[in-house]
Amino acid sequence: MKKLFLSFAVLTFSAALFAQKTAADVAKFASETIDLGKVKQSVPATATFIVTNVGTEPLIIEQANPTCGCTIGDYTKSPIAPGKTGTITATYNAAAASHFDKHLTVKFAGVDETKSITITGDVLTPEDYDKWVAENDVKKKAETPAPSIKTASASKSSKTGTKN
Repeated sequence: MKKLFLSFAVLTFSAALFAQKTAADVAKFASETIDLGKVKQSVPATATFIVTNVGTEPLIIEQANPTCGCTIGDYTKSPIAPGKTGTITATYNAAAASHFDKHLTVKFAGVDETKSITITGDVLTPEDYDKWVAENDVKKKAETPAPSIKTASASKSSKTGTKN
């Protein structure tokens, strides 16, 4: 019985030693997908991901690699203290007019798994983009309520009140 208990204890201890950290154990993203919305063709668009160190040791981002050549990734190079935040930026070149979903593969030091983050949006031709902007400006103006105007006499009477 003692040998069985000892064997079980050694097996449990060994499993605990070789347990691997996951990305979720060390980092939390404010958002794993950022929608850039409508983007004008040939005008690069940038998204910034906020990553928080949820571990107990400094967090080091080893890599933030885009999965295609149309996107450039950059990230906080210095260690991120526990509880603090760092950033990962993704810049999409917006060369072709179409919908896009672009991914970056993020690797943290001491973690075997990688994390995928995504930027998405729609690239519009310059003509379509300008038309879209003009339509949205008209909508915003229509939705904005007119400011209320107070007259001088109305505001004076409410301040002075009546005396009895």
